[in-house]
Amino acid sequence: MAFISEKDRKYLSSLFDGMEGTARLIVFTEGPSRLVVPGEKPCQYCRQTVELMEELGSLSGKIAVEVLDRKIHLDRAQEMGIDKVPAVIVSDDAGTRKSVRYFGIPAGYEFSALVEDIVDSGNGRTRLSQSTKDALAAIDTPVHLKVFVTPTCPYCPKAVRLAHQFAMESSYVTADMIEATEFPELAEKYGVYGVPKTVINETGELEGAVPEAHFLREVLAAIGAKAPAEPGGESGRRLP
Repeated sequence: MAFISEKDRKYLSSLFDGMEGTARLIVFTEGPSRLVVPGEKPCQYCRQTVELMEELGSLSGKIAVEVLDRKIHLDRAQEMGIDKVPAVIVSDDAGTRKSVRYFGIPAGYEFSALVEDIVDSGNGRTRLSQSTKDALAAIDTPVHLKVFVTPTCPYCPKAVRLAHQFAMESSYVTADMIEATEFPELAEKYGVYGVPKTVINETGELEGAVPEAHFLREVLAAIGAKAPAEPGGESGRRLP
């Protein structure tokens, strides 16, 4: 079953072929287990996530796809911070960057964020302003961004893209997209009642999609740094 229409396949193939370099999609999945572990649920969208990533990889020779079983390749999973599946890491061709991550299938509106992440990785640069890049280059404290989304939220890709571009620009930043309906226990833990919601280093919170400068200010504030205040923002979407 194809996830991408023929029209979109042609567009994406041309887009990816035009990248200056290459990108790698590292997909973590789990095969069915013969053992029934109390409290452990089977991966609902692992198969579909693998098929979608492989379909993307088939569109261009500039996209490599690597599929790993989290339980079999436990060392790789631990090295890359993968504790749940399905998971996708958008990396450089060497697979050395492990900080741009999707937990849950990047479907619906999130598919556009994935495509833009691939293009940025392939081109080796983000679309952030130079002032934001300079501020991120000065960070020397670990930052972990968790962006909770749903596939039907039109505002969510903007928040995911900002977080992922921050991670591309700074080796101190790790950014996760977390699909709230696939991981309800995490949504409950972090009090996610609307999306997008970004959790910064477990203590900071940011609701809704906001401008780049506002996002930067919140990230820097979470680590005790300062940035010029910028008003404004966009609304979010309530969870059903």
